[in-house]
Amino acid sequence: MLLLLLRLLACLPLSVLHGLGRLAGGLIYALPGKYRTRLRANATQAGYPEATFARRAAREAGAMILELAYVWLRTPQAVARVEVDDAADLHEALADPRGILFLTPHLGCYDITARWLAQHRAMTVMYRPPRKTYLAPILSTIRNTEGLTAVPATMQGVRAFVRTLKQGHSIGMLPDQVPNAGDGVWVPFFDRPAFTTTLPGRLARQTKVPVVMVAGERLPGGRGWRLHHLRLPDPLPESPEEQARLINAAMETLIRRCPQQYLWSYNRYKQPHKETARHPDGTAPANAHDRPATSEESATPRTSGHTPHD
Repeated sequence: MLLLLLRLLACLPLSVLHGLGRLAGGLIYALPGKYRTRLRANATQAGYPEATFARRAAREAGAMILELAYVWLRTPQAVARVEVDDAADLHEALADPRGILFLTPHLGCYDITARWLAQHRAMTVMYRPPRKTYLAPILSTIRNTEGLTAVPATMQGVRAFVRTLKQGHSIGMLPDQVPNAGDGVWVPFFDRPAFTTTLPGRLARQTKVPVVMVAGERLPGGRGWRLHHLRLPDPLPESPEEQARLINAAMETLIRRCPQQYLWSYNRYKQPHKETARHPDGTAPANAHDRPATSEESATPRTSGHTPHD
């Protein structure tokens, strides 16, 4: 039934999907509760305190959800709607004979970035195994397409990442999901300490590959998406803290380009269960009593520190 629903949605024009998604997102935001409170708090932390901004961000989150059917099941048509900001520079990065580590934050349509990149060189991304086992075959069918391979967010997936990079191919990760306790460091994200994964830096240093931050901005009128990118210094700093600071700063730069399309409702500042590390200022995390992350909500298995690509 889910696959049938996705196929029916994919038949709709992209502009209609975006319109329906924005309507749904606005309706959900109108309901009082934790979703609206967190969205406004995180947006305000980043310097966007206006209620109009929060409502627009909620509508864009709805558009992000409904456009996935189009991106997943009409990939050739979706990729054809992508335009690239500073295309020559990105193609130069793609021409690097080494593997490439692409980092895609929860900004715009982060699924379109992997599918566009996979048209140019083989790409491996991570996913969370679904809670409902009957969904696994459906999601596997959706995620694995020509040039794009999805691996589970486990140690097996981490090993696949290392092999892929050493073979000169690309991998994609979400750098702004909160990792498990012990798999990250506390560094600023929009001037507030956030527990940040250290795996991207470790992978880049171990395999000696470049790191490129990329995001797909949703264009108005259902026109498609515009890819933005930033290439991080090569090599990255040796310190995990400095690596994480650099990655968070690059994310902030991309988010500032289309801030309404960032997923502000994500609990970016939560403290993972059993994480006892202190903030850089020596204080306990402000949300130390938030609900602990479950094994599926955590960005990484305890021993790996990786961040799955949804």
